[in-house]
Amino acid sequence: MPERLSTGPLPPAPFSSAPLTPAPVSPAPVSPSPLTIDQSYAYCRKLARVAARNFYYGFLLLPHAKRDALCALYAFMRQVDDIADSPGELSDKQRGLAQRRAEMDRALAGENDSNPIWPAFRHAIERYKIPQRYLHDLISGAEMDQSVAEYETFDRLHEYCYRVAGTVGLCCLYVFGFSDAHAPELAESLGIAFQLTNILRDLQRDLEMGRIYLPREDLVLFGCARADLAAAAPGPAFLQMMQFEADRAWQFYRDGWPLLDLVDPDSRGALWALARIYSGILEKIESRNYDVLSLPPARLTAAEKIWILARARLGLRNQTDAFRNRDRDRRGTGGTVLRRRAG
Repeated sequence: MPERLSTGPLPPAPFSSAPLTPAPVSPAPVSPSPLTIDQSYAYCRKLARVAARNFYYGFLLLPHAKRDALCALYAFMRQVDDIADSPGELSDKQRGLAQRRAEMDRALAGENDSNPIWPAFRHAIERYKIPQRYLHDLISGAEMDQSVAEYETFDRLHEYCYRVAGTVGLCCLYVFGFSDAHAPELAESLGIAFQLTNILRDLQRDLEMGRIYLPREDLVLFGCARADLAAAAPGPAFLQMMQFEADRAWQFYRDGWPLLDLVDPDSRGALWALARIYSGILEKIESRNYDVLSLPPARLTAAEKIWILARARLGLRNQTDAFRNRDRDRRGTGGTVLRRRAG
């Protein structure tokens, strides 16, 4: 259940002497000869270590095979995200995503091309029996970013969040391991919670790219205009709206948290760490009184992430550490509005 994926340069493919930073319409990184599965996993591990940031911290707590599988999944997701978010003509990016979808289908059917991720990717999908529809839905989410710049309602935004992040949660779930039929629903909720957190954190960055992920119905409800999102400092209406959006994200954390008891025991520490890191970003936003305009993006420091990993590894984790159980009746306008709309 990763954050937005376009961060940092890609590592070079095996046997290549030049660094690889794929343009949105360029072919996937090329290796001069087909890679073995081990070589492909090595490439994916390096990519995830360089670029995954928050997501990679959770990988470290998993058994080796599961960690490798998530690195392979991340490599695929990262390449899709690079196509969607890098500068370029819209038609070129749409064509690039369609090409990546076709390449994925061929790779999963056993055909190999020069992209170094495919051997590991196919092995991980087959080993953990990950439904291929989630991968197609994820690409559809990247395609939405090419055609949808604003969302009228939360229902429409929810569809987008499912595609770009709920699907990630579902793919991770199959790697983590589960047997309860309710687990997929909970994994989807956590993925959406992570994405809503990212949307609040990255509001200014997305606006610079011409995208507004806050639903228009919420802007109208709180009397906010586009200019309020680009202001140098937030006004009262903006801060109330951000509290409302944060409350909504917290509800998805609550809905998804019971998943911790449903995944395989060897994956629970990783899941807890991911939830604690992402919910920690939301806590940072709240500690700034929801000001995401005049301050740098809210992030956890490396020391804070390491402390989370240490607690997870030692089993010093519990529900209240993953998200704060707050009395909703004691909150301000945002919580009150959310209860009224939800009811």
